[in-house]
Amino acid sequence: MTSSAQKISKKSNSSFYYAFNMLPKVKREAMNILYAFCRKTDDIVDNDLPVEIKIKNLNNWLNEFEKSLIGNSKEFLLNELSKVISFFKIPLEPFYDLIKGMEMDIKLNRYENFEILKQYCYRVASTVGLISIEIFGYSNKMTKDFAVNLGIALQLTNILRDVNSDLSSGRIYIPKDEMKLFNYSEDDLLNKKYSESFVNLMKFQVERAENYFKKAKESLPKEDEKNMFPAKAMQLVYLRILEKIKKYNYDVFSNNIRISNLEKLFIALRIWFGNKFL
Repeated sequence: MTSSAQKISKKSNSSFYYAFNMLPKVKREAMNILYAFCRKTDDIVDNDLPVEIKIKNLNNWLNEFEKSLIGNSKEFLLNELSKVISFFKIPLEPFYDLIKGMEMDIKLNRYENFEILKQYCYRVASTVGLISIEIFGYSNKMTKDFAVNLGIALQLTNILRDVNSDLSSGRIYIPKDEMKLFNYSEDDLLNKKYSESFVNLMKFQVERAENYFKKAKESLPKEDEKNMFPAKAMQLVYLRILEKIKKYNYDVFSNNIRISNLEKLFIALRIWFGNKFL
């Protein structure tokens, strides 16, 4: 299972693969299983099936997750995840919140304000951070704040990077009240209108994401920095994404905002070697 979980991580071309590939074997295998679980959960939602089928499939997945906690799921991946949960003594609440976040993605394709969007970001991203730090290991409870803030920052960055591709699936994550504030309509967005209003709207969104990255950095206790090097690598990769968005003057319609695998690997190595001197 571990090798297949690792294949899922590698095949996804995710920044996570490069960030946690340098962990000790036990932690690396646990993170591969966690990532495979997140990927499989997301795949239940991110497809063209009718809403009622998605909800049914997600509920079945939740039921199998609960069965796995007593080693009785028909899903081998979930039984492996259960072993990780037991070994690292991971609280169950973030897993349930993550699945609630996926349910939001099924039922919502517009967000009225940032408070609702923030809840979504917490559920689909901060939860993964809260689970991950249990695997990484930490001693100061403030590190949970680091995980929450970083998760929100990462998800906000994903949203800004994927504005264009999300439109093709009928999803708009930018809060409706903020679009109105910057005089940029939903029709403008659907028509991919690049204008001064859009630039100002995107600048506001980028600054918020940067602020959450700053909060994350400030909430990471010194004594836990060393163990958080995969998260710090992720932080650097995603800050580069924001820099690229700004470099293209927020034109995410015409530009493919991506970080190369080589750059991801370089960042991961840089953080890993830097940790040696902490």
